[in-house]
Amino acid sequence: MKDQEILALLHRLRRPTFFTRDEDFYARHLCHARYCLVYLAVAKDEVAPFVRRLLRHQEFDTVAKRMGAVVRVSHVDLSVWRLHAEQAVHIAWRT
Repeated sequence: MKDQEILALLHRLRRPTFFTRDEDFYARHLCHARYCLVYLAVAKDEVAPFVRRLLRHQEFDTVAKRMGAVVRVSHVDLSVWRLHAEQAVHIAWRT
């Protein structure tokens, strides 16, 4: 699927969280109240552990907390664009 086709699909689904390793999905203009985009800036073999880690993080552990966010997940921290935000917020991983 092309990026625009994925976005169109997300608009039709009920409150999805979309995980990808495609950096093009980490952009402020992609914030939307009806979905969450998560760009995983990790190696292929690290995707599953980082998906679980994000979904267990206190800032993202419910669908309601994720909606409207575009998140960049890395080893260092989480970078988050929120709907109507002027700048991205950096959130530390819990220890």
